[in-house]
Amino acid sequence: MIHKKSRRIHYAWVVLGVTFVGLISTASVRSVSGIIIQPLEQEFGWGREQITLAISINMLLFGLAGPFLGRLTDRFGPRIIAIAAMSLISLGVAGTLWMTQAWHFYLLWGCVVGFGSAGTSMVLASSIVNRWFLQRRGLALGILGAAMSAGQLIFTQLIMYLNTDFGWRAATLFAAVVIGCVALPLILLLLVDNPIQKRLKAYGETDLLTLPIRPSSHPMQIPLHSAGFWLLALSFGICGLTTSGLIQTHLIPHGLEHGFSEKTMALSLGVMGAADIIGTVASGWICDRFGALRPLAVYYWLRGASLFLLPYISSKDSLMIFSVFYGFNWLSTVPATSTLAANMFGKQNVGVVFGWIFFAHQLGAAIAAYGASFLHSLAGDYAITFTAAGALAALSTGLVLCIRPDEPNNYAQSEGQSNNVKV
Repeated sequence: MIHKKSRRIHYAWVVLGVTFVGLISTASVRSVSGIIIQPLEQEFGWGREQITLAISINMLLFGLAGPFLGRLTDRFGPRIIAIAAMSLISLGVAGTLWMTQAWHFYLLWGCVVGFGSAGTSMVLASSIVNRWFLQRRGLALGILGAAMSAGQLIFTQLIMYLNTDFGWRAATLFAAVVIGCVALPLILLLLVDNPIQKRLKAYGETDLLTLPIRPSSHPMQIPLHSAGFWLLALSFGICGLTTSGLIQTHLIPHGLEHGFSEKTMALSLGVMGAADIIGTVASGWICDRFGALRPLAVYYWLRGASLFLLPYISSKDSLMIFSVFYGFNWLSTVPATSTLAANMFGKQNVGVVFGWIFFAHQLGAAIAAYGASFLHSLAGDYAITFTAAGALAALSTGLVLCIRPDEPNNYAQSEGQSNNVKV
């Protein structure tokens, strides 16, 4: 009698699934910020620049804390960082229900939620994927990037309905509950730092079971001497400026000023999320098979083209077409950028290296979140801002094409070092 060998699902996919849920949950918080701008203006009499300053602080701390939390993740594992971060986000978001002054919003939404968000970003995702996957890394990163889009797709319209029918406090409370009561318990139960803790090899690894490579003692020594690192950071900074800082924060106010309804704008962001799920997963698949460099350049070129067109959109149909076109490459840059960082500077250091690259992303986002409000106050609309953002996205195409992926290894050899040893 022939006994078929049982085929169990590798635990890497369980870890990926839990991380996916965590990133989806934190996306609910990012969905809230653009939706509650006008309700906060109406209830508290705060100006748009005051409100977006808190959002800018959030994005800046989101990025600034990333490298340090990335370093801690490399050293102590992602599980403890994810637990602490999700606890902070849930408490910070819930605390805004009782705020009465603008500085309360700066402290809670800007500082507490911003710092916590750094621990549940693509920095965490990159660390987890590079620990658990030897094969299908690009696909896994694409799936986790899609989690943010899926969160936008799932939560934006729901939060908009809660905001419209029950007020901004109901919408905000919902986000806090999703993170604290759904995602956090799953992380506590199922997230594991390394395959070795499950007596497993990384997915796709064929060598004997070995301990994980220890992070370098000075992981930024080689990146800081590499032009490729600075080109990646600058292009990813423009990525943040043209996505979460600009579109996620200001698209809804822009649409409302041009006669679109709140529900139409929520639908627009939902359509972007649906398109980005496809685009981000596809980006990971493309990176696995064709490399990351040239696809990344194409993504920025397409984004620039879509932003140039945005000021001329005047109908619901054209808005939905824009949402699909723009959505396809919203987060498609993430798998490509993370893959390049890991390949160039060592996957054992990806937490801190990608953390600094992600800081550039959030710095760009913070500049756009506040800067677009400032330009809006001068010009009366967002047309100049969208056009300038399109030009910067096109510039990113050129920056990416200047990257030489083998440069860090050449530098390491010239110094008698390697990405696989302490530097």
